[in-house]
Amino acid sequence: MDAVNHFESKTTYSLIRLEYLGALGVAFYFFFNHLGEINWWAFALLFVYIDVIGYIPGAIAFHRSATKRISKTYYVLYNTMHSMFTQGVVTLLWGLLFGWEWALLALPIHLCGDRALFGNFLKPFGVTFEPVEHPAFARLRAEVEAPDTPYAPAPSALPEQALVS
Repeated sequence: MDAVNHFESKTTYSLIRLEYLGALGVAFYFFFNHLGEINWWAFALLFVYIDVIGYIPGAIAFHRSATKRISKTYYVLYNTMHSMFTQGVVTLLWGLLFGWEWALLALPIHLCGDRALFGNFLKPFGVTFEPVEHPAFARLRAEVEAPDTPYAPAPSALPEQALVS
């Protein structure tokens, strides 16, 4: 992906997931090295509240819908709750209000686990709430990953500075 092409190939998507797996490993390192210091009630609350608010309502609505089209509100809830920014704010507020504790590792473990292990990132409005391959994406992937069809942009598609040699 770049600033113009907002999609990933199978390889770049796998590499991004691998980066999150590395971050998950760091979180687990601290988790296992501080098992005796973790407030398990706080850890459980912090781990599950993300999906209780951000995933479960949308999943229920999706599975109950005959058309599989659900309100964008569910997407906004999912994306808000599964945002690193949102959980960073939660971490900061929790630390300031209740003190800094190892239970806060539930947040990066949850988010990095979703991305690394399940491949779940933020949800755009144009796809179904639960993973179903979009036909347009299937066509794009087939074209982008075809080994025998290198893409050469038309000169008019190149940035002006690229045309000057």
